[in-house]
Amino acid sequence: MHEIKAFFAEHDHFARHAGIELLEVEPGMARARMQIKPYHFNGANTVHGGAIFTLADFVFAVASNSYGPMAMGINTSVSFVKAAISGTLYAEAEEQSRNTKLATYTVNVTDDSGDLIALFQGMVYLKKAPIISKDAPQG
Repeated sequence: MHEIKAFFAEHDHFARHAGIELLEVEPGMARARMQIKPYHFNGANTVHGGAIFTLADFVFAVASNSYGPMAMGINTSVSFVKAAISGTLYAEAEEQSRNTKLATYTVNVTDDSGDLIALFQGMVYLKKAPIISKDAPQG
């Protein structure tokens, strides 16, 4: 799992730009956090839905790729259930089903109090190629 964690830390530039920190990776599961900063806010002075989606989508990507074969998102949905305004957001992705071609995940995004902020669901298509290729350019 260390190799997958290192891969995403190095190669997911958008997640790094958004201030997302990957905390844990296990087969079919991932956890991350994002400390809320002023650039995460929308015009209503709450955390932008796109920032919350980015956090959820990141752990979805890590969890679905945690086995090694490349997993590409083919469908996602998100429900925002509570506004976030301060502190840190946490996202945990958990695999619900997996077969040779498709896998589904749920992601709970919570705040410092453990309150649910958003519920994300996603499906991936599983490719044969590995997510980490020995021939791919590094950096």
